[in-house]
Amino acid sequence: MRRTTTLALAAATLLLAGCGSQSGGDGGDDTGGGSGKVSPSASGTPSSGGCVPQAELTAADNGHTLCLTKGGELRLTLDGTKDRPWKPVSASGPALEAINSGFVIQPGDASAAYRAKTAGTTKLTSSRPMCPEPTASGQVSCKGIQEWTVTVTVRQ
Repeated sequence: MRRTTTLALAAATLLLAGCGSQSGGDGGDDTGGGSGKVSPSASGTPSSGGCVPQAELTAADNGHTLCLTKGGELRLTLDGTKDRPWKPVSASGPALEAINSGFVIQPGDASAAYRAKTAGTTKLTSSRPMCPEPTASGQVSCKGIQEWTVTVTVRQ
């Protein structure tokens, strides 16, 4: 009897531990974690004061700050799903100008591209639902929102 109780407690502990660690399963990083650095493209070697001429961002870059050199380019793709789509990325601030990002291939993805036009700072933001919308059969959903933001500084 004691062994059965111990196994049941161990199984319950593992089950509860698994509930606390969600994976989006769709390429997005629900935790806002990531590598701790914005991932510059292959040609993005730092130049003036740690700034890069080119960079590519993903959902894993949430909360990070990036420095681009004036004239540099930034591309970003947020991988979503049809049930949990990213809103279009918005930019607030004078440092970046939108350029053609190409086509969004997968439903729910958000894609954007910018050129660093002037010294200053721009904040990029997007969001998506944490859970799919309820279905016609009345499945429960949550009202949580996953926020994504990156601050971009442009220097000469």
